[in-house]
Amino acid sequence: MPRTVTKIFLSLADAVVYHWPWVVGARVVSQSVSLGPKLRRAINDVLGGGAASVLTVTFGLSYALLIFAGPLDPYLSYGVAATFISSAVLSAVLALGSSLPFAIGGPESSTAAMTAILASSLVERMSSADATAPPLAPILITLGLASIATGIVLCGFGMTRMGRAIRYVPYPVVGGFLGATGCLILLGAVRVITGHRLQFGTFDQFANTLTLSELAAACAMAAVLYLTWHRSRSSLGLPIILVAGILLAHLVFWPAGISLAEAQAAGWTFQPPPHVTYMLPWSATEIGRYPWRLLPDLSGNLIAVVFVTASSALFNTTGLEVAVHREANLERELSVTGLADVPSGAFGGYTGCVSVSRSVLNFSSGGRGRLSGLTVAAVSLLMLAFAPMLLGYMPKFVLGGLLIYLGADQLHRWIIESRRRLSMTEYLSLLAIIVIIVQWGFIAGILIGVVIGCATFALSASRIDSIKYSFDGSEFRSSLDRSRGDQAVLSAHGGKIQGLNLQSYLFFGSANRLYQHVKGLLALHPECRFLVFDFKLVTGIDSSAAYSFTQIKRAAHDRGVRLVLVHLPATAEKALRSSGFISQEISVVPELDHALEWCENEIIAQHQGHEGEETSLRDWFTQILGTERDAQELIQRCQRIEVEAGEIIVSAGDAADSMHFILDGRVGIMIPADQGRTTRVRSLGRYTTIGEMGLVSHAPRSATIQAEVASVLYVLNTHQFEAIKRNNPALGQKLLTYFVSVMAERLTFANRMIAVLRR
Repeated sequence: MPRTVTKIFLSLADAVVYHWPWVVGARVVSQSVSLGPKLRRAINDVLGGGAASVLTVTFGLSYALLIFAGPLDPYLSYGVAATFISSAVLSAVLALGSSLPFAIGGPESSTAAMTAILASSLVERMSSADATAPPLAPILITLGLASIATGIVLCGFGMTRMGRAIRYVPYPVVGGFLGATGCLILLGAVRVITGHRLQFGTFDQFANTLTLSELAAACAMAAVLYLTWHRSRSSLGLPIILVAGILLAHLVFWPAGISLAEAQAAGWTFQPPPHVTYMLPWSATEIGRYPWRLLPDLSGNLIAVVFVTASSALFNTTGLEVAVHREANLERELSVTGLADVPSGAFGGYTGCVSVSRSVLNFSSGGRGRLSGLTVAAVSLLMLAFAPMLLGYMPKFVLGGLLIYLGADQLHRWIIESRRRLSMTEYLSLLAIIVIIVQWGFIAGILIGVVIGCATFALSASRIDSIKYSFDGSEFRSSLDRSRGDQAVLSAHGGKIQGLNLQSYLFFGSANRLYQHVKGLLALHPECRFLVFDFKLVTGIDSSAAYSFTQIKRAAHDRGVRLVLVHLPATAEKALRSSGFISQEISVVPELDHALEWCENEIIAQHQGHEGEETSLRDWFTQILGTERDAQELIQRCQRIEVEAGEIIVSAGDAADSMHFILDGRVGIMIPADQGRTTRVRSLGRYTTIGEMGLVSHAPRSATIQAEVASVLYVLNTHQFEAIKRNNPALGQKLLTYFVSVMAERLTFANRMIAVLRR
């Protein structure tokens, strides 16, 4: 029997030494005895939970002092009970339901600060209404209602996946919100240490040596925490520093001849509260006495409690994911946090969520399972009996210094560190939100912050150029191949067509810049007669942008410019039609290619009239070949055909045994598209040719040629072309030269289009 006991103690010692990373010294290792894996994991979880319990106890005492300060100081024992009830319930529920089994829950500095604001607001309003009314039961009922309401909202967020919507809140608003929370923690710390609010009207109460000495000691404690634990984040660093601070204070009191009672009377240590009294406030009598008329005045702070708890739950979960390299289920975390806050409020506690510092401490101490959180819950319940004794020996500057450190760390994170991540406009809005919240409350800060965030976003978005690129008709044309005469007209007068390829979302800021750009464009190109807007990359348009387009329409009308809209989305078309912008003088065309073709036809008709249509085939061939004799021979070699609209002239894959001279009409080059459809890649009009390269290379047809309108074509087949080269080499050489010049023109056109698209 003694041998068995010895083996058990050796195994326990081995487990403690092996799994506690902060133990320094000799390692006792027993090779002969090994614990089972389940028992070893259970011991690790208990030890990790015990380490996290140290932080839970320390933070819990400071939060109780923060909430039950000033007029609520006589009820501190109830505040301690509420705090550790909250810690126990939150730790247990999160341990059982969290997607991260090692997560430790409890009240957090941000949630405790908001709870303190809520309690303080209720006390002030009750004092104004009836100074003799006892505040304890209404305070506990309010905290419980806030916790239950928060839990219900968080459960709703988690189940409906609406919790992610908080990520759409502008970052400066969130930063200002949390920065203001840090500022309120600092102000609460001063009140805990001195018993006075830090306000302009109370400066005279701080003008004494004792108060200044207490504040100086607390600031020194905060500095020690920053220089040691903040930088190292050692597992047991914080508890050791706090215990050292307590011992140091009492070591100073002892040689100075200051007894514990004298230190308590002077305000250096806390007055020991009576035995912690646990009270459920949900009796019919207390509910009947509750000042329900004050709830509307507290609604802003109640909403702030919900917002802070939801934000803290999401941010802490994300931070915990980064710290331990584990992925969490955000919806589940919100739901579990809500399920924890509901019983916390029902049992007389207040809100909380997962804690990064306590969870990381548990993880680094070896805790991986749900037993760690249950251990923290058990220790929290034990503190209901031991907390008064601890507070009686606790110097105010120790817990006050901890609160100062927490508040200053929060302020440093959002005022100093955020400057590197934010633009100057966003940073100034963050500072403004902090000032507004501290001065006028959270609701005013949130509302004004959202307005500032939206205005900042609108300002930033308005700087994005709504024009991807611009073009004119002399360099960017339709896919319709035209005669040399038509091309010459477009080269000379293509500047009458100006185009703008639009992008992004068009609203009052970007649309006004577009209007200013169009005014400058029309002033720079007074010859412009067609202004094409391509909406292909536009994601949306608002009513104010529609007004800017009305201004564009007015400016274009004054200069005799016709507006053409291309790829207009249905939503944008609806907005423009409802504003009266789209009318008979506005052309809406489905595709850019067809819009350019229409504009080009209008320009050609204005400068050539019907002369081009009266040009004979002989005149065209004479222009190509230089002599009427060569033109006559070519006419004799060609076969005249007429095709109807939609008729297939040649099909892809056919043998390339002929070329076509288009005397009248228009044909399209079609390639296969999705779902058996075809897409037009190019069109060719009168006095153009098609198929000349196939005639030379004898390669199969790469595309289908289809008549778009009724057309007249002259066909030169391979046999006739070979006869020309054999019998009239000079004519064959002229045709080859013409083919090369046509291909060169098409290549130049393609290069210009590519250059425009690459702008």
